Formats: sequence, C-alpha cells, structure tokens
Amino acid sequence: MAAWRGLDGFEDMSFPEPSGIAGASWVEPYPDELLGDLADRAQAPGIRYAARESISLAFVTALQHLPPRRRAALVLCDVLGFGAAEAAEILDSSADAVTAALTEARAVIAGHMPPGSRDRSPRPGSACEREVAGRFADALERGDADGIVALLTDDAWLTAPPVPFGYRGRAAAEFLTAAPCCDGTRRFRLIATRANGQPAFGCYLADPAAPVAHVHSLIVLTLAGDRVSGITRFTDGGVLRLFGLPRTLPA
Repeated sequence: MAAWRGLDGFEDMSFPEPSGIAGASWVEPYPDELLGDLADRAQAPGIRYAARESISLAFVTALQHLPPRRRAALVLCDVLGFGAAEAAEILDSSADAVTAALTEARAVIAGHMPPGSRDRSPRPGSACEREVAGRFADALERGDADGIVALLTDDAWLTAPPVPFGYRGRAAAEFLTAAPCCDGTRRFRLIATRANGQPAFGCYLADPAAPVAHVHSLIVLTLAGDRVSGITRFTDGGVLRLFGLPRTLPA
C-alpha cells in the first residue's frame, strides 16, 4: 500500500492487503511521566482502574465517537474522578443529566474498545507486563520475526499513525515476517519507556557506516494477558523528545 511504502524502512516491501481502518490518524503518544498520579487520585478501586484504562491509546481513539457533552462527562467522572454533582457544576448542568450522559458514553466506548480489554490487560508495572514487553524487545533487537509473531494474539492489530490503515491477525503476522526490521537485515536497539499507561520503546536503527544508532520510531504495545494484542509504531521520531530520549545511541 502506498501510504506504508512512504515510511522509512518499508520502501521495498511487498505488502499484504490492509485489514481496514485501524483508528484515528491524529492520535499521538503521551509520556506516563507527564500523567503524574492521575489514576491514583480517584479513591474507589473501580474508578482507579477505569482511569488507567482511559489513558490507553484504544480509549483515546474511541473518544472520537462521542459528542462533546458525553465526552466531557466521561473524562470528568471516569478519568479525573469527579462525582456526578461536581461534574454537573463544571458543565453547568444537572447531576441527572451528567449521569445519563455518562451511561450513554460508557456504552459507546465499550463498543469501540477491544473485547474484554479491561480484564485481559495486565496491571501496569506488573511482572507479567515486564516479561511480555521484555520478550518483545529481545525478539525485535534480534530481528526474530517468529519470536514477535509468537507473542501476538490471533486478533492483534499492527498500526503506524498517521497512516489510517492497519494489519490485523494473520495479515499482521505476514507483514512482520516480511518487514526489514524483522528479517535480520537491519539492527535495532530499544530503550524502554511508557506511553499512555502502556509499555513503550524508543526504537533506534544502527547506522551501517558508523558506530551509532539513529532515532527511528516510538513503539507502543497493547497487552492482553501474556500476549501482545497491538503494536503501534509512531513514525515521527521527533516524539521521542517528549520522553526525554536521545536522538542517537552508540551502536
């Protein structure tokens, strides 16, 4: 596909057919360090978990399907932890109206989130999350396509904003198997970070003519249990500045 061929490292690939629209092209990663203790400011455990989920890339993408009033109610109550009465005062509305908007918004969001995403995603910073992310990083640095594919769920999405299309399931596996980042012809180095409450990596491509690796992309993983259900590759290497990551690494 022409849009993917314009991305660095994919110019000469023979592409499988995209699986369809994968999400909002305007979505960008946000460093966890800038989120502070957002999820922990809410007192109720259910609200704390909803707050963690609400900063994920999938949730941010799903917000585009809400009209402004419902979106505001959802963000105030489920992300920032305000009660209905407090949100009503902020929105110059009634508590009943906010409660109704919140119920409708939650139903719409649930319909656009991956099935069972709340139950399937390991806790941030958990041993399971660290183990899966570590296996992914090791496989990518080795150029081990089979190792990466073995980590994917059957319905995993592979996306690269701002390209609106992506690859899912078998098509994602075929894409990764053919990609130059996974065939051993290019050597990558990764630095672990976090974005949108998810494990992420600054990705650097080794220069074959010099002992240095240049910034290449930012990769954000979406996990489901001990598998990877989404790989989002942000192709603007400039976003790494937001994460305090350097532009080059010694190779």
